[in-house]
Amino acid sequence: MKKISVYVPENAVIEAITPPYRLFRTANEFLISAGKRPLFDVEYVGLKDVVKANDGEYTIRINRQLKDIGKTDLVILPALYGDIEAAIQANARAIPWIKRMYEYGSEIASLCIGAFLLGESGLMDGRKCSTHWAYYNLFKERFPKIEIVDGSVITDEGRLYSSGGANSLWNLLLYLLEKYTDRNLAILASKYFAIDIDRNSQSAFMIFRGQKDHLDKEVREIQHFIEKHYGDRIRVDDLAEKANVSRRNLERRFRLATNNTPIEYIQRVRIEAAKRNFESSRKNVTEVMYDVGYSDTKAFRDVFKKITGLTPIEYRNKYSKMTTPEYEEY
Repeated sequence: MKKISVYVPENAVIEAITPPYRLFRTANEFLISAGKRPLFDVEYVGLKDVVKANDGEYTIRINRQLKDIGKTDLVILPALYGDIEAAIQANARAIPWIKRMYEYGSEIASLCIGAFLLGESGLMDGRKCSTHWAYYNLFKERFPKIEIVDGSVITDEGRLYSSGGANSLWNLLLYLLEKYTDRNLAILASKYFAIDIDRNSQSAFMIFRGQKDHLDKEVREIQHFIEKHYGDRIRVDDLAEKANVSRRNLERRFRLATNNTPIEYIQRVRIEAAKRNFESSRKNVTEVMYDVGYSDTKAFRDVFKKITGLTPIEYRNKYSKMTTPEYEEY
C-alpha cells in the first residue's frame, strides 16, 4: 500500500488540502467496488494536531505530526494562504522534514503556490517548476536557480512534481493517480470529479498584467503607448524613434525590463484585448482580429494559440459570457 502524506501547512488554503485526500480515498473506493484491494493510505500531516485554514475559517485535524513520520511514499504540499513571506516563515520547521523525506526516497508534489515550500527546500534548484501564473515574478526573484515553466500545468522532475494555478492541481493529482494505477482508473476519477484530464497548459487562464515592475522610464512609456494604440500598425523602428534610442538599444532594454521583446509585448497586449472581446462581446473572430490590429487570419490564429493554448474559436466557445451560437471555423 502506498503511503500518501498530505501536509497541512500553517496559513493553508482549504481548497488545495481536501482534493488530494478525497481523490486517493475515492480511488480506493473504486478499487474496492471492482473487487480489488485499496492501494492508498492517505493521511493529513502537520506541525501540530490542529491547523487553521483560510485565515481561521476552517479547522483541520491532523492524523500525525511531522516529528512522528519516519517514512512515506508521497508528500503533497498544498497551496499557501495570504502573505507568502509570512506563510513560508510559519512553515519553516517543515522544510527540513521535506528534504529528509526526499532523501529517504519519498516523492514530493507541490500544488499551485505550494511550490514556494518546495522551492524553499532547495530540491528544485536547477530543475523546472510550475506555480500559479500570478506568482511567477515573485517566485523567480526568490528562487533564481529554479526554472519557472511559463504556462505549464504540471512538471515531472523525477520524484519532484509541481502544478500550475488553482484547479490545475487536479491535473497533477490525476497524473499521479494514473502513474500509480492505470489510465482507466484516472479517467474514471476525472469523470467523477468533472476534471479535464488532458489539459496541459494554463496559458488560457493567464491575465497579462503589463510587466511594469521595473525602473526604465522610457520602456514604461513605450509600454503605455503600445497599450493605448495596440489596434494600430506599430513598428519597432517607430517605437525606438519615439524613445529617442536606436532599435537595438530599445530591444535590449525592453527585454531586460519586461522579459519580452517589443514584438512579443505587442502580441501579448493584442491577444489580451482579443480575449476580453471574446469574453464580453458578440463580435465574431474576424471582427475581433481587426479590432486588435491583425489583418492576417493565420497570423492571428497562430499567435493567439501560442499565447493562450487555444484557437480563437476554442477560446470564445469556452469563455464567452454571451450565449450566441458560434458557427465560424478557425
